[in-house]
Amino acid sequence: MQYDYLIVGAGLFGATVAHEMKKKGKKILVIDKRNHIAGNVYTKKIEGINVHQYGAHIFHTNNKEVWNYINQFAEFNRFTNSPVANYKGELYSLPFNMYTFNKMWGCVTPEEAKNKIEEQKKEAGITAPKNLEEQAISLVGTDIYEKLIKGYTEKQWGRPCTELPSFIIKRLPVRLTFDNNYFNALYQGIPVGGYTKMVENMLSGIEVKLGANYLENKESFNEMADKVIYTGPIDAYFEFKLGTLEYRSVRFENELLNIPNFQGNAAVNYTDSETPWTRIIEHKWFEFGKDEEGNDLPKTVISKEYSSEWKPGDEPYYPVNDEKNSQLYEKYKVMAEKEEKVLFGGRLGEYKYYDMDAVIASALRISRGLY
Repeated sequence: MQYDYLIVGAGLFGATVAHEMKKKGKKILVIDKRNHIAGNVYTKKIEGINVHQYGAHIFHTNNKEVWNYINQFAEFNRFTNSPVANYKGELYSLPFNMYTFNKMWGCVTPEEAKNKIEEQKKEAGITAPKNLEEQAISLVGTDIYEKLIKGYTEKQWGRPCTELPSFIIKRLPVRLTFDNNYFNALYQGIPVGGYTKMVENMLSGIEVKLGANYLENKESFNEMADKVIYTGPIDAYFEFKLGTLEYRSVRFENELLNIPNFQGNAAVNYTDSETPWTRIIEHKWFEFGKDEEGNDLPKTVISKEYSSEWKPGDEPYYPVNDEKNSQLYEKYKVMAEKEEKVLFGGRLGEYKYYDMDAVIASALRISRGLY
């Protein structure tokens, strides 16, 4: 045995466990099948702009322990996520707030907005929402659902809203104030210099091997360490013996533009069903359009996002946590618990959608039980 721990995956979960185990004096090897560290939070510098290669990642948390922990590795700016919705050229504020209600209905007071939502909810006759459509209408009324939720959500999930579970939209922020900060989070920001730099700092002094496919050489890799922390897809580990877990995937079209400002905001959601992409990200606005020295950036990089059904070879993004997939995962979980040497963690290892702070919290929790 050359190592105490082999960590499969150099994303946030793997990097956190690696850092904590190194502090305990353990000998670690981190491997990743990709040619870069940082997993899906990987950022690549293009024309001075830190481009989020696997979609926008905005760090937000109410967990002070996690916030203090992650600030060891990066300085965070004061970025606030305030997306804009574009419905056929009409622009609305997200999350739904008084700006949205004023544009949609001309409401000026919170009372007017509240009454309008209640009126539309009553007209729809919804008492106990049974699916996403009914849940959305009960939260924000029919007009906002039709213009700002329905098309976007059906593009994102590839299914009618009437077939999607209500819980997907239960955490949707709806505010009778003019607060357009999307997250109800005390701490929020983007690491100055990008996420890749942050993860590099987490992995400082730890041996990392890239372009290494664990699943193709599982036995030989396992012989190298006492314990394995596996953050890849749980069904792939077991060679899909019980079936394949489903995901939604995302495809990105990146463009470098010779203009300083394309849309004036980091994120614009396209909520009509006719526009093929779900949103456009303009990466420079995560860092206020400036480089690390505070200079204005003369060019801009945009990413159009297209949601798709996952197929082998695609990057799995969002677990489809319906009843069928949840039951299949539980069977894989039973198999995973019987693996004496291997511990499963992270978004793919646990088939669970995790925000970044929850990934780190989970990794810290697991690390405390490791020796």
